[in-house]
Amino acid sequence: PCWRVEDFVVTRECSRCSGFDVKTVPECVPTGFIEKITCGTSKKEVIKSCRSAVMEAHVFWRFVGTMMCVAAVFAVLVVCRQRVLDRKALEKVRKQIESI
Repeated sequence: PCWRVEDFVVTRECSRCSGFDVKTVPECVPTGFIEKITCGTSKKEVIKSCRSAVMEAHVFWRFVGTMMCVAAVFAVLVVCRQRVLDRKALEKVRKQIESI
């Protein structure tokens, strides 16, 4: 592709592929976004796959939210397990005191 070896100008910013584009334009497959560029020397118009900043931000915040939920679940499990262990330790001490 000319954009790898030449300077290029973006003629249409990175945008989501339409349903028709997904089926007909192979560049839509990797990311679901494409941009139109014009190569400097050869003056060819080319479509290339791109990454949307909005999409990347959405994926990042979804990941952060998921990790927060997982952390909260494990924090609750740790507290419950600690209570069970404390109860067992108190029961053991109580039995030792009763046997005296």
